[in-house]
Amino acid sequence: MALSTVTSPTQKGIVISIQTLVLSVAVAAITLFFLLSSLSTCSCPSSLQSFNDNKNVGGRPGEVDKKERISVTKEDIEWIKDQIQANGLHMQDNVLRKGINPRTRAQQLQDLIQFKGISHYEGPESGNHTALPCPGELLVEEHHSNYGEPWAGGRDVFEFLAESSHLSPNSRVLEIGCGTLRVGLHFIRYLSPEHFHCLERDELSLMAAFRYELPSQGLLHKRPLIVRGEDMDFSKFGSGVVYDLIYASAVFLHMPDKLVWVGLERLASKLKPYDGRIFVSHNIKFCSRLGGEECTKRLTSVGLEYLGKHTHDSLLFNHYEIWFGFRRSKA
Repeated sequence: MALSTVTSPTQKGIVISIQTLVLSVAVAAITLFFLLSSLSTCSCPSSLQSFNDNKNVGGRPGEVDKKERISVTKEDIEWIKDQIQANGLHMQDNVLRKGINPRTRAQQLQDLIQFKGISHYEGPESGNHTALPCPGELLVEEHHSNYGEPWAGGRDVFEFLAESSHLSPNSRVLEIGCGTLRVGLHFIRYLSPEHFHCLERDELSLMAAFRYELPSQGLLHKRPLIVRGEDMDFSKFGSGVVYDLIYASAVFLHMPDKLVWVGLERLASKLKPYDGRIFVSHNIKFCSRLGGEECTKRLTSVGLEYLGKHTHDSLLFNHYEIWFGFRRSKA
């Protein structure tokens, strides 16, 4: 008598369920294969493809190598002029206008002092609600008046230096005497995190930079390396860093010539050969006082080459900056 296999209704149901499950998995796998194939042929948006093409170019995970436009174009200027004209706007006298609570800087500061800030908290815990307590003088931006010209001039300086040096966000920049970041804010915003360095000697300027400018501009995540120091001591920035741009805006004017030359000698080895730039504003009397031929010899001895004088017009007011450029003449 031959043996026969008897399958119960329950077993048949299990077999059918397993077959259905296997079929579903197979269909999902095929669908996923075709989806991945379509993505690899770039049916994705161009911006996403551009990101995928460029990521990791700089050698750091997730880093994007991009060149952003810096200066405004003629079309930008014409557009904003058209907007002003279309809205019937005209230059007005500089008078205090009505607002929700109009105050001059002096009046704002007095309010902050008299009423202990603008907080509604009372009692002994009133000072514990602010993550970064800020002096009233900084809150009313009195430090914006400490640099002899409008605060807006910082943007002009940034545009000239960044474009003259052909910077990209991955470049590294060192400012000698960044003050309260009138110029530095624009570099910090543009550059990758930790790529902006500064040596500054003035404590009050550094206080304004750390306790007001960086937090108020949302730039704490950029982690600029700003060091308090003088005598052209750059040791805290590390021995291996090489800069694409080093600049000093109206700083060398206030230094003894001997100290300026000490700084240039130390900085020459920290500048990228040939392509890197050092820019000094206003004048280079530390060099011209030696005489043309002697100055050239001194520059050559520290490994630098003079590139010439440049001027750059302001976008917003009738003013221009004078800059003198140098490069590292040998590797």
